[in-house]
Amino acid sequence: MSKIELPYGHKKLSLEVPEERLEGVLVSKAHDYVADMSEEELVKESLENPINSSQLRELAAGKDDIVIISSDHTRPVPSHVTMPIILDEIRAGNPNADITILVATGFHRASTEEELRDKYGDEIVDNERIINHDCRDEDNLVHLGTLPSGGDLIINKLAVEADLLIAEGFIEPHFFAGFSGGRKSVLPGIASKMTVLANHCAEFVGHEKARTGILDGNPLHKDMLYAAEQAGVEFILNVVINEHKEVINAFAGHLEDAHKEGCEFVAELSGVEANPADIAITTNGGYPLDQNIYQAVKGMTAAEATCKEGGVIIIAAECSDGHGGEAFYKTFAEADSVEQIMDDIEARDRKETVPDQWESQVLARILLQFEVIMVTDAPKEMVEDMYMHWASDLDEALEMAEKMLDDPEAEITVVPDGVSVTVLK
Repeated sequence: MSKIELPYGHKKLSLEVPEERLEGVLVSKAHDYVADMSEEELVKESLENPINSSQLRELAAGKDDIVIISSDHTRPVPSHVTMPIILDEIRAGNPNADITILVATGFHRASTEEELRDKYGDEIVDNERIINHDCRDEDNLVHLGTLPSGGDLIINKLAVEADLLIAEGFIEPHFFAGFSGGRKSVLPGIASKMTVLANHCAEFVGHEKARTGILDGNPLHKDMLYAAEQAGVEFILNVVINEHKEVINAFAGHLEDAHKEGCEFVAELSGVEANPADIAITTNGGYPLDQNIYQAVKGMTAAEATCKEGGVIIIAAECSDGHGGEAFYKTFAEADSVEQIMDDIEARDRKETVPDQWESQVLARILLQFEVIMVTDAPKEMVEDMYMHWASDLDEALEMAEKMLDDPEAEITVVPDGVSVTVLK
């Protein structure tokens, strides 16, 4: 038997699979990557040697109003490591700078004080100005023109009015934007509801280039990069992390160039060859990425890429925050069928996108191909309302999958951390 550990919330679940049934275990090389410096040293080194940019301390000199866009509680950016170093660097160039940390909530709810303290640490929360972006607060949004796709570009006023705008984040494979990080800090991070809806339209999310690991030709990426450029992002710090959420590399400097170099590094580590199997088992990487069903769709896409047609996907995601999106949940709970959901979404043009449509679109795409079983703390009724099956543990889920396939010896591929890999077909 092969014993495999899967991240689940703050803990691990154990799975035993017979050797003869195990087609493969798809793991990012990032998990075994050993950096030659500490986390802090990697971050400082990147800031001292920025890519195609002056140092941050030089950019901060003479700038009174500085805004740092920072990822929210749903992203495992180790801001307790990065943010103190960024603040020190800014103040080395301008001790009297007025600094605001703008939390890029995108379409998510605001981060709570507890989540902010968990993310940044007490010292920063107690002593720095931290503001949650609100995509629906029109009084604090500014119109900057039109996206390449034709949608209105509207973003947070604090960012637009800043003398210096910088962004911190992390880079991982992303299921329709190609990679996270870089330009995503602005769109969707600090964009208006209408701008996010325009960018996340059915046409773009359904585009053949809107897939994990693809930037070139990706229509969502094109809009996102344009938005960040128009916002005036002058400097970024993006890190790469391992399964323990520890920094293993850092890329700082020019918005596009530093991000591109970081994406190339991640692509090299995250690329894994598919091992097609009847059953694909995966996760959403544990906390904080598996807080809800909405986020768990990302992990499902890794299993989608290595599951045989008509197979079964099992995803273990704690989902302590439930479904994660009311519109997302209702799309499934109030529909007569998954086919109806997809037909309705694909019939909408760019200006008719509704909240959470993009996540519904990807989940519907998966459900039209596979049966999906969730091992989760989310209520059984909630999971079943969304056309998935609920299991209390991995053993029960595996038994259910075997019955669905009518094959107790069905082949199995495991993707222990679905959001960390790019599955190459």
